[in-house]
Amino acid sequence: MTPDGTRVSHYDYELPDQRIARYPTERRDQSRLLVLPADGGAPEHRIFRELPALMAPGDVLVLNESRVRPARLLGRKPTGAEAEVFLLRPADGDDPHRWVALVRPGSKLKPGRTVVVADDLRVEIEDSAPGGGRVVRLVTDDPVEEALARHGHMPLPPYIDRDDEPLDRERYQTVYARVPGSVAAPTAGLHFTDELLATLEESGVRRAAVTLHVGVGTFRPVEAEDPADHDMHTERYEVSREAARTVNEARAAGGRVWAVGTTAMRTLESVADGEGWIQAGSGTTDLFIRPPYEPRVVDCLLTNFHLPRSTLLMLVAAVAGYRRTMEAYAEAVREGYRFYSYGDAMAVVRRTTRAEPRPSAPPTPPTRPAPYPPGWLGAPEARPRRRPRPGPGPPSRGS
Repeated sequence: MTPDGTRVSHYDYELPDQRIARYPTERRDQSRLLVLPADGGAPEHRIFRELPALMAPGDVLVLNESRVRPARLLGRKPTGAEAEVFLLRPADGDDPHRWVALVRPGSKLKPGRTVVVADDLRVEIEDSAPGGGRVVRLVTDDPVEEALARHGHMPLPPYIDRDDEPLDRERYQTVYARVPGSVAAPTAGLHFTDELLATLEESGVRRAAVTLHVGVGTFRPVEAEDPADHDMHTERYEVSREAARTVNEARAAGGRVWAVGTTAMRTLESVADGEGWIQAGSGTTDLFIRPPYEPRVVDCLLTNFHLPRSTLLMLVAAVAGYRRTMEAYAEAVREGYRFYSYGDAMAVVRRTTRAEPRPSAPPTPPTRPAPYPPGWLGAPEARPRRRPRPGPGPPSRGS
């Protein structure tokens, strides 16, 4: 059978180990940019700082402001043996010291055990959590975020294959990151500099900020062969009234919506109504964007190169088309592009010109309460049936 994107194995590709970027470029905007033009023509090879040449006045750039926490805590058990606690999310909104975490070695760190991270920080294992996780308590006299900033390590994806270093505190974070909550960076945004953002603003490109906290599920491989059988992970998001209004006004005026990364796209498509108008609100989304999903909001996508067989690669295929996506990846490998989190970028341009102004844009986007009604988060054909979700498990791959 000719691969057509309907099976997970269709998203496999060969990548030489030397193509995996283990360090960032010297300057963020020095990364290469492979552009897929809207006319279906051959890919263009550019540098990321040339992005303003692809955008037009009236376009809107949608950024994910989520900030990566230094969530890996390395310490020792009272016996002196090494131990690791990987904080996933707060366990209780009213208690900043209780967290859901992954621990290593899991067989030894049972409820009642303690990991000493530093003289002023220890972790008490309080309870088990689904999927092999733990509920833990951070014991410190300092504010938790300060303790994490002092003792935590950046959670670099496994394929980077090195320990985190001081440079990762800055470079595995976007320049506009503001809201702590992610366990992995929204990597398409790593290429932006303050100067590049200022240039885009001066040229008439608007900016909207949303938040989607990248969860541990982004590291997990798709094990089912039929994408419809994959149990998509959930992630928390927030879209402000200001962001919704900015996107809606740009669309109403005929401007293009540029999503910076799969996280920004997932957020926008999750809160769009049937006409593509953005609704302000917060909640969780398990929207699985894959062919034959048709984007309702996003006209152009900026993204990095993703792991084989990943949900993120399937999302790109929904925007660019399956065959074109896989051909672009093959060309990127041939041309020596750098892959994954610290690698180069790709721009999928679905529309090159401003559209005719759209009538009936909502003047003030309403806030839709969470949780949303059934069917709100995506088209039925793009969403598999849900089964009870297992809890978090050890991360094995990233994208």
